[in-house]
Amino acid sequence: MRDIIEAIEGEYRRYRGLGEATMEQLTGGQLCTRVSAESLSIATIVWHISGNLESRFTGFLTTDGEKPWREREDEFAVRTVTKAELLGRWARGWDVLTETLASLSDAHLQDTVTIRGVELSVAEALERSLGHTAYHVGQITFLGKMLAGEGWRYLSIAPGDTTAYNAAPTKEKA
Repeated sequence: MRDIIEAIEGEYRRYRGLGEATMEQLTGGQLCTRVSAESLSIATIVWHISGNLESRFTGFLTTDGEKPWREREDEFAVRTVTKAELLGRWARGWDVLTETLASLSDAHLQDTVTIRGVELSVAEALERSLGHTAYHVGQITFLGKMLAGEGWRYLSIAPGDTTAYNAAPTKEKA
């Protein structure tokens, strides 16, 4: 049985789609732009999401989710990359996640995994990862909207469109 795992997969797909729909609206330069000296660029956030997903979901059931080969601090470096490099890095982490989720069933949810030496149930680890990923995709969309300005195309219900959308909802499932 995979009802719960499939629901989790759907939410991850939804957030992946929101990130990709945001990045499609921006130029390579915008993706590397920091809006202040303290802020992260979308490129930096993508490096972090990808590094996190790749580390957590490589050997998910059998190895600690914080891999010794992960360079977490480097994920936060200021970087200038092409849009193609950025999208390649994005896909790398998501592909590891997708492959791992496809191998799971609801029976795995009570199994134990380890992240940074802390034991969690698979259910807890997935909830934690989904929340972390959603948090950062929210940052990406917020920055994307700021950077796109008046050219921004809404990814959900645009202001003023609620009544029309509620009459024919189309975005309720990934």
